Amino acid sequence: MKDHLPESKKSRAVKRMLNEALDIITAVGIPVEGKPLRRRERMAACMMAVAGVKRKWQEAKSVADGRGLKTRDVIPLVNQHFEENISSGSYDDVRRKDLKDLVDEDFIVNTGDRPGRATNDPTRGYVLSVEFADLVRSYGSPSWPKKLAAFMQGKTTRKDKLRRQRDMDLLPVTLPGGGKLDLKFDAHNQLQKAIVEEFLPRWMKGAEVLYIGDASSRQLYKAEGRMAELGVVVPKQGKLPDVVAYCKGRNWLYVIEAVASGGPVSEPRLIELKKMLKDAKHGIVYVSAFLTRKDHRKFADQVAFETEVWTADFPDHLQHLNGPRFMGPYNC
Repeated sequence: MKDHLPESKKSRAVKRMLNEALDIITAVGIPVEGKPLRRRERMAACMMAVAGVKRKWQEAKSVADGRGLKTRDVIPLVNQHFEENISSGSYDDVRRKDLKDLVDEDFIVNTGDRPGRATNDPTRGYVLSVEFADLVRSYGSPSWPKKLAAFMQGKTTRKDKLRRQRDMDLLPVTLPGGGKLDLKFDAHNQLQKAIVEEFLPRWMKGAEVLYIGDASSRQLYKAEGRMAELGVVVPKQGKLPDVVAYCKGRNWLYVIEAVASGGPVSEPRLIELKKMLKDAKHGIVYVSAFLTRKDHRKFADQVAFETEVWTADFPDHLQHLNGPRFMGPYNC
């Protein structure tokens, strides 16, 4: 049995029962790792109170036994048998936090939700489902592995559901070399995705991404060895732009600010970047990138001269703030 509560101050007997309860909970795919100690202890204790278990899992009762506990009734049982001192006014937390995962997965059912139940029916309340109670009663017995396998057959665990939800919140980014990254889904990283997948292929063919920063992880991707070769050093103070890439054919380094919540390559930022990249062994192109031209207008008076502007909504065009360097007629 895994010790899910290494820092718990409960007595040995109570801690053992709580750990066994958490063993059962994790075995049916409900994650407890990362939850605070008090949440783990209360989750386990409330499950046992609902089940009618004090010291033996064979005591577990189900809806078929006519059992049903209101959340107000759960608290005194938890306090009495599992060394808790939960306030009687915390019954809402029992419903919204302690029992939520088990109820959402139908391992614990609320008989009050069933049609036809009178409001004064004494069996209204929370109780183990018949199938879950049967599994719980087998914990610690030779039949436990077989019953667990049968119980979980065909089920998508809560852990997998939550993982899939987290994955849906991620933004996949394909690097020029075919590598993959997952960025947290927000406007800033949507723009970084556009820079890598839309800007670089158009304006920097054969791009080699050296660095990608992220709002939640300042160095989400860093080709440290290659950066050292090219004289690009991550500063101890300050930060690199959001995307740094290298074009071997031109021997150009592109440093790109993704302007979603922060600022563009302004005159002060340009001075800072030039100082930061003084050991770089190639030409440097400074770019301020925006999701839309409307976004660019908010910062247009801040963008430094001798830099570039790119907007993701018009990816085939650049704006050059470079004076006469690109002056001349276009052949239309």
